[in-house]
Amino acid sequence: MSDPGKGSSASAAAPAPGSDTYKGWLFKWTNYLKGYQRRWFVLSNGLLSYYRTQAEMAHTCRGTINLATAHIDTEDACNIVLSSGGRTYHLKASTEVERQRWVTALELAKAKAIRMMNDQSDDSGEEEPTSQSDRSELQGTLKILVSKLDDLSTCNDLIAKHGAALQRSLSELEGLKVPVEGGEKIKAVNERATLFRITSNAMINACRDFLDLAETHSRRWQRALQYEREQRTHLEETIEQLAKQHNSLERAWREAPTLVSTTPSAPTANKGGSERLHKEEASDEDGDTEYFDAMEDSPAFITVTATENTQQRRSQSNLSGASGGQPNDWNQDNNMSPGHKDVSAKELQPCRQRRTRVPDKPNYSLNLWSIMKNCIGKELSKIPMPVNFNEPLSMLQRLSEDLEYHELLDKAARCDSSLEQMCLVAAFSVSSYSTTIHRTAKPFNPLLGETYELDRREEFGYRSLCEQVSHHPPAAAHHVISQRGWTLWQEITIASKFRGKYLSIMPLGAIHLHFHSSGNHYVWRKVTSTVHNIIVGKLWIDQSGDIEIVNQRTKETCQLKFSPYSYFSRDVPRKVTGVVADSGGQAHYVLSGTWDDKIESAKILQSSRGGSGSEGKQKTVYQTLSPKLLWKKYPLPDNAENMYFFSALALTLNEQEDAVGVTDSRLRPDQRLMEDGRWDEANSEKQRLEEKQRAVRRRREADASDALDEECEYDSGKEYEGYQPLWFHQRRDSVTGETNFVYKGGYWEAKERQDWSMCSNIF
Repeated sequence: MSDPGKGSSASAAAPAPGSDTYKGWLFKWTNYLKGYQRRWFVLSNGLLSYYRTQAEMAHTCRGTINLATAHIDTEDACNIVLSSGGRTYHLKASTEVERQRWVTALELAKAKAIRMMNDQSDDSGEEEPTSQSDRSELQGTLKILVSKLDDLSTCNDLIAKHGAALQRSLSELEGLKVPVEGGEKIKAVNERATLFRITSNAMINACRDFLDLAETHSRRWQRALQYEREQRTHLEETIEQLAKQHNSLERAWREAPTLVSTTPSAPTANKGGSERLHKEEASDEDGDTEYFDAMEDSPAFITVTATENTQQRRSQSNLSGASGGQPNDWNQDNNMSPGHKDVSAKELQPCRQRRTRVPDKPNYSLNLWSIMKNCIGKELSKIPMPVNFNEPLSMLQRLSEDLEYHELLDKAARCDSSLEQMCLVAAFSVSSYSTTIHRTAKPFNPLLGETYELDRREEFGYRSLCEQVSHHPPAAAHHVISQRGWTLWQEITIASKFRGKYLSIMPLGAIHLHFHSSGNHYVWRKVTSTVHNIIVGKLWIDQSGDIEIVNQRTKETCQLKFSPYSYFSRDVPRKVTGVVADSGGQAHYVLSGTWDDKIESAKILQSSRGGSGSEGKQKTVYQTLSPKLLWKKYPLPDNAENMYFFSALALTLNEQEDAVGVTDSRLRPDQRLMEDGRWDEANSEKQRLEEKQRAVRRRREADASDALDEECEYDSGKEYEGYQPLWFHQRRDSVTGETNFVYKGGYWEAKERQDWSMCSNIF
């Protein structure tokens, strides 16, 4: 636990109780493992909110409790317990004095919040009338005030009665024969009794005046409160509009150099646009030195861009790797994203026109907490979710989206240098996360046996097939073959846990990439994705973890680090760094960028051991050439915010196509209904499909049980075979040693024959 002294010193600077806002450090009970943790609390407008740090106040609130309905209790000298609506905060102050300050501030804020609730009634005939409940609540409050005023009047009458009796008794005492000194004291007491009666009369008159004033000005207060609420709503709408305009301007700025560089009719403009793009991206650096996070082979490293006296060597060494390859096409368009070159070529090809939009997302409201509160700790695949939380794509289609930047692999297949090829493969592995930055909706869980094909041979030379090979745990097998010299296959099993505030998605399984001409075989795995603010706040996604890409033929490696978002870090959010090394561990390239925007590579000229970092670990200093752009994200289509933030490829994935398999995701009825905006019908259809799948599973389990009984009875030696995928089969991988599903062939031949008789009726 943090030092209590820190909490007291920080809270001492908070405003005095009674002001509108009260801030300071308190210790909040979290759980039995971590105990009390130091948190920054802010009391304002009847709401008590807390944050991990003061810096979080600008963007993330960890929790809020309304004091108007809260119960405040004190356990001991330093503890405070707040409870409201099933939520309880156990707080601890550093000292008893500090605890008393907070209790006083909380009580005052609670009283103000209750008064604000009681005063919520309309005060002008021109405004909408208040509800019957608000009016009755106001009448009840006024009755209580009148009752209290009657009690004060009764007390005043009693005081006057007893005061008069007291004065009579004192007058009688004055008539008695008492010493002079005693008479003077009786006279003084008589005067004090008279003053007391006058004061009590003044008090009751002041209370009556206060009640009259409250009744007179209640409408004025309500009108002022209503005006403030309208102003706040207007301000929120203005801020939202400004944010959208800022996003549009930023997108337009990013598109501007791209449009210039891809104009086929102006070669001179193309060159200038490329140079300007390179300069603008280089200007994002904060100087000549860039600091990266640590890799496994060294605690930390620094890259230093080579000075002018090393530029002469650039034409000789440039970006050719240690394997002795020629720079050839690598350097012909270094200042331009590989995708941009292929986009212009694609536009010249007379291929099928794909759709560029889907129906806008309807604005349906749903109480998330009512569904999610009973799902904490469960796997996402086992939670019955309505389509309101989905996007109209299946997980198989999301898996196919990894091919959006397939141009990187086409270009890598033409590389003679395996190290340069590794850089492009690393950029491809990062590019698959670029579509997740805004995609917070959940894809449909595929049904067992569901497939999805993506045939793009005419446009891009590849075709892809996915099949759901297991339901519990959910697993999908994917196979892609390209006529441009590469094959990719993977089996992905999704493990997910809902933790209340966030959802962790852990893809399990290896991704394999094989280049036909060189025989290079690359293997890597995906990182963990985390969806934050599940219950409160705006959803946002982060990627974190390490990726190790290994060339199984040459044993060259690339270590990529996805830095998790930190409130304390001054680094660029969503940062990715990496080092490409040969089989001996010597680094040749440094990779840098972000997983939602771009990746650059810089060839290392020399490396040396630098000084110690902040944690006392030694850093490696790399002197590099100027960075070269490997990959840059395509801008989103217009109106993307109303189309689930789909990319240009994602908009085409669920487009109707002829001759696809009968188990294809495009034919899934609940997904199609959702895309058309008929969500109620989609929910009903989704329940029907899931129940149908459960019935098939129960029948399969019954068959397995009968087969087991028969085997035991006759000892036939035959084992019952469970569900077997149609287009994939399990094989032990010779590279990783793992057993996974690989494509066994037959799908595309069946498509040519249009023979789907072997497929199950899953829809």
